Amino acid sequence: MDKRLWSDKAKSLTPYVPGEQPKHDNLCKLNTNENPFAPSPKVMDAIGAVLANDASTLRLYPEPESDELRSVLAGYHGLDASQVFVGNGSDEVLALVFASFFMKDKPLLLPDISYSFYPVYAQTFGVATKSIALDEGFAINVDDYVGECGGIIFANPNAPTGRLMPIAQIRQLAQRHTDAVVVVDEAYIDYADDVSTASAISLIDEFDNIVVVQTFSKSRALAGMRVGVAFANPSLIAALMAMKNSFNSYPLDRLAQAAAIASIQDEAYFQEKRQAVIRLRQDLTAHLQQLGFEVLPSAANFVFAKPSQMPAAIIAEKLREEGVIIRHFKQARIENYLRISVGNREQNARLIEVLTQILA
Repeated sequence: MDKRLWSDKAKSLTPYVPGEQPKHDNLCKLNTNENPFAPSPKVMDAIGAVLANDASTLRLYPEPESDELRSVLAGYHGLDASQVFVGNGSDEVLALVFASFFMKDKPLLLPDISYSFYPVYAQTFGVATKSIALDEGFAINVDDYVGECGGIIFANPNAPTGRLMPIAQIRQLAQRHTDAVVVVDEAYIDYADDVSTASAISLIDEFDNIVVVQTFSKSRALAGMRVGVAFANPSLIAALMAMKNSFNSYPLDRLAQAAAIASIQDEAYFQEKRQAVIRLRQDLTAHLQQLGFEVLPSAANFVFAKPSQMPAAIIAEKLREEGVIIRHFKQARIENYLRISVGNREQNARLIEVLTQILA
């Protein structure tokens, strides 16, 4: 490939590699942590209403700050709209977070095993990082996050491990690093057993240095709509707004805004499907353990499992041959683990059936 016209920055980048989206007949796709259930029926009604009311409105730009969506989110979480920011998926929100808070002369602290987009953002924005090793049980030890830093970021529940950090430990980090922004990436938080006591949103009014990032891609089943959210004190939200409007003034289209609002307003459906995934996760964990897998405790819509009879890479390849796709990371410390998205009952049953045949 001829890169002579590329900028020096473009030449130096090592892009993030998203989960594979293969084309395969009768595919059992358990590799990208998508919701096994459809969005609320009210989402489709809301999208249809936008188009039925006046499809010509699509020729107009959407509301640039997504004011109605932010107001609905604020009401849902007991916040003010000035404490809410939305963007084109949580990946865009995280990119703006890196640009707004981490471009400093001090290193960003992050776990050695976490969302693999973080190092890509750091490289893109020229952010120096310091990797902190997870403990032997793949949990974050807050006592390892010491000294001056330019910020802290981690996923909670962590990815790909699924482990949840207690809210008391997040409070400790915020208290110890008052001059640094602590970013809690809660893409999977709705799959914790008790979200109200697990989410760091409860700390927003207490600390001015916490940013909580969430997404509609997982528990809200809107990965195809690209809606991400950040919650923080108004000063930090103002910084994200300034950065957004220096990059993309209209990140959410009209249909995405309508879909997200409808999803929030159908609480009964959300809770029903959230609990269904948790039960499916519990059942999947039990079946994997019966097959000799070591499964980490998960508060996400996936499990992180270590086989005892055969290397993980071989199992992943043999599953692929049978049309079952899971995620294997060729990374130190976790090369013998598999990350398996929680599917519906039929998908999970197929996975266990094929695994049973492979390990027989």
